[in-house]
Amino acid sequence: MFGPQIPTVTVPEITDETYLLDVREDDEWAAGHAPGAHHLPMMELPARLAEVPTDRDVAVICRSGGRSAQVVAYLMRNGWDQVRNVAGGMGDWAAAGRPVTGSDGQPGRVL
Repeated sequence: MFGPQIPTVTVPEITDETYLLDVREDDEWAAGHAPGAHHLPMMELPARLAEVPTDRDVAVICRSGGRSAQVVAYLMRNGWDQVRNVAGGMGDWAAAGRPVTGSDGQPGRVL
């Protein structure tokens, strides 16, 4: 009724091989992000689509899962099939005890 189901992945299911795409704004990224994540703000995605790999699993993350779900739907409409929304976003990432790093290399926080 509302279009295709958005595939999701939980934080514990994310491996080191997963391409973690953080679509939050610059200030959110600077305050705290997952080490190894790739930053591409949601509004810049259409102009930077070529940066998102098509040959491996991509997990899209934001603060709570809303923006990243929109990005997953957009990517799926544009031919990506190995893309998943991170359930609970960075909130669940931090709650699971996964590392959060600020842009200065110090421990970060989720905005």
